[in-house]
Amino acid sequence: MSTPDKKMVKRVVASSVIGATIEWYDFFLYGVVAGIVLNQLYFPSGDPVISTLLAFATFAVGFVMRPLGGIIIGHFGDKIGRKSMLILTLTVMGIATGLIAFLPTYEQIGIWAPIILLALRMLQGLAVGGEWGGAVLMTFEYAKPSRRGLFASLPQVGLSIGLLLSSGIVGLLSTLLTNGQFMAWGWRVAFGVSVVLVFLGLYIRLKVSETPEFQEVKDQKTESKVPFKDMWKGNVGNVLAGMGARYIDGVFFNVMGVFSITYLVNNIDVSRDVALLGVSIASFVMCFFIPIFGHISDRVGRTRTYWYGSLITGFSALPAFWMMSVSGGSTWVIWLAIIIPFGIFYASVYGPEAALFAELFEPRVRYTGMSFVYQFSGIFSSGITPMIATYLIALNDGAPYILVAYVIFAGIVSAISARWIYLKQNRSTLGGSTAKNVADLDV
Repeated sequence: MSTPDKKMVKRVVASSVIGATIEWYDFFLYGVVAGIVLNQLYFPSGDPVISTLLAFATFAVGFVMRPLGGIIIGHFGDKIGRKSMLILTLTVMGIATGLIAFLPTYEQIGIWAPIILLALRMLQGLAVGGEWGGAVLMTFEYAKPSRRGLFASLPQVGLSIGLLLSSGIVGLLSTLLTNGQFMAWGWRVAFGVSVVLVFLGLYIRLKVSETPEFQEVKDQKTESKVPFKDMWKGNVGNVLAGMGARYIDGVFFNVMGVFSITYLVNNIDVSRDVALLGVSIASFVMCFFIPIFGHISDRVGRTRTYWYGSLITGFSALPAFWMMSVSGGSTWVIWLAIIIPFGIFYASVYGPEAALFAELFEPRVRYTGMSFVYQFSGIFSSGITPMIATYLIALNDGAPYILVAYVIFAGIVSAISARWIYLKQNRSTLGGSTAKNVADLDV
């Protein structure tokens, strides 16, 4: 396998980070406005809890479609190549998000408004389902084995930048405009920005080459005929453990990055601007800690980093929601309750996660395998989390502690799954990496 030049490596990293940023901006912009805009304009109801649940239900549909996107795009990514699929996913996401910006409301076209919104959300899910695995693999397969944790974590920064942009732009528009202006057209501007970002992303992605590792698969003509079928051969345990490890990532992100905004506005009577800015600051902090923990996983072992990260992240929900509930509306207390657990602790999971999943599979089925693990588990760990959180908060009369218990449970499940992966990798060689490369220290 030939060694790529440094210029191409930098270009690959840039294209993966920028592309992932655009995809996550588009995908989570919907989540940011679901409980504060879309519930009123597209799902009107006499009960605000019901309208919010309906809005979050369409948010969840995007996660339901992500595994299908991962399977379809992953299939062709393992047969044709990573680069071409990444161009396709970015184009589809840009079109879907741009159309949401111009979608008439329920008041204007009736039941067709939520139906069309649902269809566009499904397209978003398909696109991001295929995007994540490809963006990660471009950097993972270009990197030296000893630095794959760091390099694979770089596209992960796209998530925090995307959330920062989505919550930040919505927060800025919410501050500059009156509530009437924001509800009438301001939120649409945030979706329209996507079109400009997509053209930038496509320009950069067209200039990168296929990864050396997959090119070797092509040259040797060892591509899988049916990657989804071959993915399961000898990997059933890896798939299940990977989905278990993913649990705390999806739950914690959507509780702290999506649901916390609705919780603070509706239950703590905090202004929308304060809540959005808190999430934005946490996302900015996360940009720096994701590669730090990716690098740590290269030094001390992927599963060891993930084990401790899962437990610390899960249990941090307790002090976080306690601080919110007793904050008395204090901006600084609320921001600390969001920034520390979400900006720092969560990065200890999300940083090493990409390399952890990539190393579960061999190159010929890696796009399909890691995409399926990440996206299918996302239905349960991510997509329905805002609805579960809304229900648990209402069930406990606005108190957050049943929800906190649910987050802690997710952290324990992920830690146990990471431990299983460690034990399995200590007995075999997976995905072209030895157990020592992947997890050389016990937990």
